[in-house]
Amino acid sequence: MKARKSTAFPKLALAAAAVATVLSVPGIAAAAEEVNLYSARKEALIKPLLDRFTEETGIEVNLVTGKADALLQRLISEGANSPADLLLTVDAGNLHRAKEAGVTQEIASETLTEAVPATYRDPEGHWVGLSLRARPIMYVEGEVDPAELSTYEDLADPKWKGRICIRSSSNVYNQSLVASMIVADGLADTEQWAQGIVENMARPPQGGDRDQIKAAAAGQCDIAIANTYYLAGMLKSNDPAEQDPAGKIAVFWPNQPGSGNERGTHVNISGAAVTQSAQNKEAAVKLVEFLVSPESQQWYAETNGEYPVREGVEASPVLQAWGDFKADDLNLSSLGELNDAAVRLMDRAGWK
Repeated sequence: MKARKSTAFPKLALAAAAVATVLSVPGIAAAAEEVNLYSARKEALIKPLLDRFTEETGIEVNLVTGKADALLQRLISEGANSPADLLLTVDAGNLHRAKEAGVTQEIASETLTEAVPATYRDPEGHWVGLSLRARPIMYVEGEVDPAELSTYEDLADPKWKGRICIRSSSNVYNQSLVASMIVADGLADTEQWAQGIVENMARPPQGGDRDQIKAAAAGQCDIAIANTYYLAGMLKSNDPAEQDPAGKIAVFWPNQPGSGNERGTHVNISGAAVTQSAQNKEAAVKLVEFLVSPESQQWYAETNGEYPVREGVEASPVLQAWGDFKADDLNLSSLGELNDAAVRLMDRAGWK
């Protein structure tokens, strides 16, 4: 795991000694509040908000970044001695894993309850969504008639044979998509669907979401399944190798009213959880509340290419250009609860 500022947290003994020294000297104030944050979001996608939080509250944020799986394993191995107060990660599946591993605790906050719809919060209060990304069908303009598209389920139809690009079954985004389909369609029908997807793949799964988009633009397939966050980032990029392929791609919202299966397009979140070991819980909750404030949500929308989790905040112009859509209103805790079943199903279907 590549960590940033891994030395930001002093040894507990030294920290305690430093505080004791400060408190023992007349006229010297105690050290400022702080939050120790483990973040699976890249620094550029979160640091400006953290700096704003510090400016407004005086609470310092010590940031460590890394891959989602690596940060979770770090929390588990550190146990009660972990210096982390807050975990910020992507996908409800990852948040559920953290909860199941016993490294998170309940967040009690009326502010969060009022700001974030219940669909995007853990029913037991262990995590809360901060931003939304959808996982729609993306297609090459001129190669696919959007009138042919309707639902995720329809992608298993033989008419799409050799035309679909999608990443591997080891990817949590796909695991969560399959978990949502288990809820909607049942285990047996979803397994049959997964077999159809495998049969319709244009190539063996490889690369990330951006690679699926680039493969479609290059003519290797006609359809890609990817998160909107990635397409938005490519469209806003100054790199022609990113922007040019993205310009050939259109977005289709599956499972909308009139499609015959109207549960809505699959969505997921980035989210936050207070750690079980948190020594600065109150400050950590303040940071989460700040991240769902209208101002922070607007920044997410404009800068990160994600949908606000808070109602009443407009999406960025790039996302608005794709039109409105009905999102699946499934409580996202189900995605984590059914993750193991989804992985086993994909294995049986031959989804590599």
